[in-house]
Amino acid sequence: MTSFQQARIELGGRLRRLRESARLSGKELAERLSWQPSKVSRLENARQTATEDDVVAWAQAVGASPATTDELIRQSIALLDRHDDWKQRHRSGLAAIQEDIRDLEARTTRFRVFEPGIIAGLLQTSEYARHVFRKVKRLYSAPDQIDTAVRVRMQRQEILYDRTRTFRFVVTESALRTCLAPPEVMRGQLDRLFAVSTLPNVAFGVIPFGTELPANPINGFWIYDESMVGVATMTKDLNLRDPDDIAFYARAFDDYAKVAEFDESGREVIIGILAEYRKQTSH
Repeated sequence: MTSFQQARIELGGRLRRLRESARLSGKELAERLSWQPSKVSRLENARQTATEDDVVAWAQAVGASPATTDELIRQSIALLDRHDDWKQRHRSGLAAIQEDIRDLEARTTRFRVFEPGIIAGLLQTSEYARHVFRKVKRLYSAPDQIDTAVRVRMQRQEILYDRTRTFRFVVTESALRTCLAPPEVMRGQLDRLFAVSTLPNVAFGVIPFGTELPANPINGFWIYDESMVGVATMTKDLNLRDPDDIAFYARAFDDYAKVAEFDESGREVIIGILAEYRKQTSH
């Protein structure tokens, strides 16, 4: 057992003891927090890393003292800092990562997403996602939880139909042409993008080939409200909470959005690429 997993077990044990001291069942605590009961179980049994928001909400629900709450916050922050390491992150399994992301998204009302080389998870079809997870599993030697990871990723997408939330996606044309799956799967994926782009709370923009970019698109990034930016690299997931960092990525997103094609113009780009995939599959 790694020191990371041991620390997560210790935090989960503390959370369980606090719940038991408050004479609450897992289901009762979940109801107080408006969580799924499975999340309480995952946190207590070290199958998911508790965030700072998670432990604060937990501590308030069970009536923990301020000193205890501060200790829990310190533990969770220390764990999350180590959790960003790719070895630790993928050892937990593909499905656990999807659960972590879903919890973060549930706390977000405004999403701004830039992806230069892949379709964002919230927009993926199940077959495209399956091919992506297979590649992730091979690269990181992650546990084989592909079916469960796909299922959770599809469940995450229900948030797109919540009209209280807004989504702005900007991708480069290369992201739509990068074949992370066979042509017939890519066709289905582009059909999905076409449909999602018509949702009233979703703006989907494409930066076509030939457009001068405002900056080198080194990495994709996700901006969650004004509270955090997630930046994925090959070996670390950076969770940036410093206001200056968030402001920097917000400006970068606006720059990319200014040169992107939205609405009918963006869909015309998708239609053109779809026609090419149709030719490939017809042969």
